[in-house]
Amino acid sequence: MSPLAGRTNRQKPKRKTSLHQLEFIRLVIAELKRAPDKISIIKQNCDYYRQQTFLKKGFLLAIERFDWVFEVDDDIERICQQIQADDFIGNRLRRYPLLFKGIIT
Repeated sequence: MSPLAGRTNRQKPKRKTSLHQLEFIRLVIAELKRAPDKISIIKQNCDYYRQQTFLKKGFLLAIERFDWVFEVDDDIERICQQIQADDFIGNRLRRYPLLFKGIIT
């Protein structure tokens, strides 16, 4: 009998976003739509955290994804849609709320 017999492939459970985090993202989106110039705060946050010596790989990937979003378009509606999207990039962006620090004052 094979040593792998009887084992099943388990998938990682989907990470659930907390209600507190969802509410924060809603407030960020509303503020970005109200004041589109606050996109510069996100860009500054990305630059700041990119310069940090020790960051988690996931955080660096989120910064890279934001770079992709900003390169495609500066349209605030599309940027907000991408942040809210239920896809890999949207999930990655929402996972690190420090990138949105300073948007809601």
